[in-house]
Amino acid sequence: MNMLSFLGETPTIALRQAQEECGEEAIVISTKKISTQQNGKDMYEVVVAIEDQHKKKNLQYTKTAISKATANSEAMKTQVYDFKEEILKMQSVLEQVQKSIWNPKSQLYDLTIPPEFASMYNIFEQNEFDQEMTYTIMKKTIKQLPIALKSNPKKVNDFFKLILRRVIPIKHEVPLRKHQRKIIMMVGPTGVGKTTTISKLAARYAYKLGQNYKVGIVTLDSFRVGAIEQLQAYTNIMRLPLEIVKKPEGLSEALLRLKDCNYIFIDTAGSSQYDIDKIELINEYQKRVEELPIEKILVLPANVKHSDLLEIYKNYSRLSIDYLTFTKLDETRSFGNLISFAHKTKKSITYFSIGQNVPDDLIVSDSTFLIDCFMNKQCIRR
Repeated sequence: MNMLSFLGETPTIALRQAQEECGEEAIVISTKKISTQQNGKDMYEVVVAIEDQHKKKNLQYTKTAISKATANSEAMKTQVYDFKEEILKMQSVLEQVQKSIWNPKSQLYDLTIPPEFASMYNIFEQNEFDQEMTYTIMKKTIKQLPIALKSNPKKVNDFFKLILRRVIPIKHEVPLRKHQRKIIMMVGPTGVGKTTTISKLAARYAYKLGQNYKVGIVTLDSFRVGAIEQLQAYTNIMRLPLEIVKKPEGLSEALLRLKDCNYIFIDTAGSSQYDIDKIELINEYQKRVEELPIEKILVLPANVKHSDLLEIYKNYSRLSIDYLTFTKLDETRSFGNLISFAHKTKKSITYFSIGQNVPDDLIVSDSTFLIDCFMNKQCIRR
């Protein structure tokens, strides 16, 4: 094999030159920043290995670059070694080097990931983390992490967890005092699990906390087949009052009948985020009781991509969303979209739903839980 070296102002440029000259068969041996400067700019060197038959007749091998031979060329020749056996032994190292090259979808960024951060960078990529946020976090970590800690994988891992904890907005659960009252309206697209989540929350506050609160449920969902029957089944088992409201003017009377409840959960009809008329209908219900403070929680599925979450939020934000709840965490292996979305919308997360079991499959919002899911690429049950 022949060893060839290419220079560029960025690792990407140097690698592109190597591929243009040597083809896709070239094996990357190393990528590093060198002290040589051209035009006052730092330079990067990429060293590749190619089979003998790919050697170009008009190329001279130099210490720092490969340039086409000319009559005035003073390129310094260097010895060519056969590293075939050594390369075979270094496959894992080569893969690590290749992973360390920043190759974002957007060409706005140019960042070389140190080898000790390569595995963490891959976790960000596999979790479909927002590219802009990945760049910012990587750049900050490379700059701020003390050199002494970079050789310790656990310390690197803990530092990334610390940064992620800072970007995840969390709404901590604060149970009501004895005579307080809270009305919570759950909104969101069809099939995200609003009804099941309300049943879990109702059971939690009625029976699972130290103080058994009085809990009532209101449903505005008269569109979906079986929606009322599902809630009736849950409320009958838990012996909780259920109010069925089919018109906006009926909501105030239903809430009045539940005036002795500490917690009142309002279930709404799900609809496509593009069905603005149905979303506006929820607003009509709100206007009938606008004198009452109602907390609006947008329920979102974890198993959709970041752009879909943003589209849902864009249209449901007309309801003045206060917080977020994520469902279906057990149906995905990618959690970067949840962190990116919550950070970008600046809306705090209240709960996670991790399955269909009522009332057990519910996690109170906790950044550590979400980070563990992110790091392990699976929902971690507690």
